[in-house]
Amino acid sequence: MANHERAGQLALTSDLIDVNKVLDAYYELQPDVNDPAQKVVFGTSGHRGSSLNSAFNEAHIVSTTAAIVEYRELAGINGPCFIGFDTHLLSLPSFKSAVEVLVAAGIEVKIDSHVTIDTINRALKGNDSTNLPIWTPTPAISHAILRANSDSNGVLRDDAFAASVATPATKPGLADGIVVTPSHNPPTDGGFKYNPAHGGPADTDATSWVAARANELLTSEWKNVKRVPFEEALNADNISLYDFRKIYVDDLENIIDMNAIREAGVKIGAHPLGGAATEYWGLIAEQYGLKMDVVDNLVDPRWPNMTLDWDGKIRMDCSSPYSMQGLVNKFLEDPSKYDIGTGNDADSDRHGIVVPNAYAKSTGAAGIDPAGEYVPGLMNPNHFLAVCINYLWGGARPNWPETAAIGKTLVSSSLIDRLAAGLGKKLVEVPVGFKWFVPGLINGSFGFGGEESAGASFLRLNGTVWTTDKDGLILDLLAAEIIAKTGKNPAELHRELITKYGQSWYARIDAPASLEEKDKLKKLSPSQVTAAEITGETIDAKLTEAPGNNESIGGLKVVTENTWFAARPSGTENVYKIYAESFVSADNLADVQSEARDVVSAALK
Repeated sequence: MANHERAGQLALTSDLIDVNKVLDAYYELQPDVNDPAQKVVFGTSGHRGSSLNSAFNEAHIVSTTAAIVEYRELAGINGPCFIGFDTHLLSLPSFKSAVEVLVAAGIEVKIDSHVTIDTINRALKGNDSTNLPIWTPTPAISHAILRANSDSNGVLRDDAFAASVATPATKPGLADGIVVTPSHNPPTDGGFKYNPAHGGPADTDATSWVAARANELLTSEWKNVKRVPFEEALNADNISLYDFRKIYVDDLENIIDMNAIREAGVKIGAHPLGGAATEYWGLIAEQYGLKMDVVDNLVDPRWPNMTLDWDGKIRMDCSSPYSMQGLVNKFLEDPSKYDIGTGNDADSDRHGIVVPNAYAKSTGAAGIDPAGEYVPGLMNPNHFLAVCINYLWGGARPNWPETAAIGKTLVSSSLIDRLAAGLGKKLVEVPVGFKWFVPGLINGSFGFGGEESAGASFLRLNGTVWTTDKDGLILDLLAAEIIAKTGKNPAELHRELITKYGQSWYARIDAPASLEEKDKLKKLSPSQVTAAEITGETIDAKLTEAPGNNESIGGLKVVTENTWFAARPSGTENVYKIYAESFVSADNLADVQSEARDVVSAALK
């Protein structure tokens, strides 16, 4: 698809949402339970949608929260429920609705210590939200859940991971959490996700149960769910305050070498993209004495300070060079101002890394410039993940378990495969979805889990679990640590890796597909793929299950010696996604993408 003519340009007034219209729709529109597009649907990151098309409204949140209340009881989870929200317009009213239900149900509710009626009212004004430390990043919720469910040595309770309807917790006091966020989605959208007692994204068993029960309540029954008015709920005996920001920031020195960053004087430009990390970065800089500017601390649910994404929409996508163009422009204005620029999406579970020498001037692409001339830009997430892995296993974490494996999703770059082989470390390739890394991060069998969409987490310095959800802040800080310890930025280190392991070209495109074709793609078997080669190379593997855990990938992956492609149906559009990579050339990548369409079309007949 062609890019929008204003992709990468600052949003205009005409691009901004009508705040009152979106808010009114949240309370006034009632979903049609017979319309699948208006039901509660949990994807890999919870239920998402817009209030304007009746996909994310008060009825959805009340019903979903009530379903979570029932799920907790059946799963034996009777400790505190940590709940936080990001800076999207619909996140605050959703938070209020959820708190009203949780408090009325008698659950011990933990909210951010800065939440008061005054701060809530200020935030609701929309244009008076800057410098309000009430927003909570996803990793801070995961961190809080694990902290509540672990002993003083950081060891998670035995029943925390297994607790479910099928296997209820065996001891009292187990905690879980809710994060109100649609991640990087446009300003019209809302999102609501559940993190059970293991602190990470809920698995399919939990989300399926919660969604099914929520949709039962989504009829007129949701209006009968018991609630306590929000102002009254804030003063209830079963609600208490938790300083997510201070507790999380205080603990950062146990996962990142903050002293090294400070002593090296690494110059950091942190751009939270108007998200939940806005007030976290200021405290991090102050507490650890870092040379850091918060490049833009405006929090406005219309996001007037964002540059438009590839399709002309406003997204807080820190993995998109178009959404991150505002930070890239700072480097273009003065390449020496910062050693590194960092970005996060609205709930701060993803990262973006900008450096002054990201791309070869001769080609405008990542790679080696014969003349040694480079220009500023956003690093490809795959490239940065590979650099992180090489650094972490290159002596930076001597106290990690010797057997700790490298975790990657099957659509992440094969540069990681080659790197893992070179390091002599076990690689575990899993389906798309961060939930697949949760067990390994908990028990230390994974040192690192990363996905191509700029989401990752890794172990503490002592080799124990930090978070079981993606954490964009620690990946940003790790980039600064890498500079402090190696004297080189991640793009320079990536160029060293491709000299050793080969340069690759990677992209994702969409291809049209009917609902029937999407369903077939999910259920393909390797035997249905009749092709023997791709772009002249023999096919070495046809996969419908991830090799790391034998779980279904919900699609197909085809691998040759120097190329691969994966095809997965979109959960929201009538398309399927083709991920592809070539270690041959950019032209070869285009050929792989073309032949991938042919292979998938033939298999779906």
